[in-house]
Amino acid sequence: MAIIKKGNKLLREESKKVNLSDIKSAKIKAVIQRMKDELAQRQEGVAIAAPQIGINLRIFVLDKILTQPPYTQKRKEEGAPEEKEAKKEFFTFINPEIIKKSSKKIPLNEGCLSVPGVYENIKRSEKITIEAYDENGGIFRQSASKILAQAIQHEIDHLDGILFIDHVRDRKSKISVG
Repeated sequence: MAIIKKGNKLLREESKKVNLSDIKSAKIKAVIQRMKDELAQRQEGVAIAAPQIGINLRIFVLDKILTQPPYTQKRKEEGAPEEKEAKKEFFTFINPEIIKKSSKKIPLNEGCLSVPGVYENIKRSEKITIEAYDENGGIFRQSASKILAQAIQHEIDHLDGILFIDHVRDRKSKISVG
């Protein structure tokens, strides 16, 4: 399996909503499983949107690690256990919509599986509330802050055909390879 990279026109298309009657279908379950499998293989990724695997649907999957230390505190610098020791678990968001966001924006370092090797500080709303469907068709609402809010906003951008590098104001600084 491969992640679609920057330059592929599929990453610039607005994704289509999933019909609610299709959420439990074999097709949608297969898409979600493919996304989970792809993300599970990648140490550097914490979330993936359907367009990144070439599927134009409003779905993203997020690693549950983002809701636990070290992400809820400071990342790995404080001696947290290696991520690969635990089996990865995921949250699935279908047809997500941000229904509330804070006006306060904070800069956090951001990267993307579709833009490998590039990392930038991106200012996003510090707190958000999102509404989405889970993979069983149940609607849920979740509040998020800091890195979790950042990751959700990043993935929703993918669903809208936006890459994180589009948020960089100084175009010359877009090549921060790390």
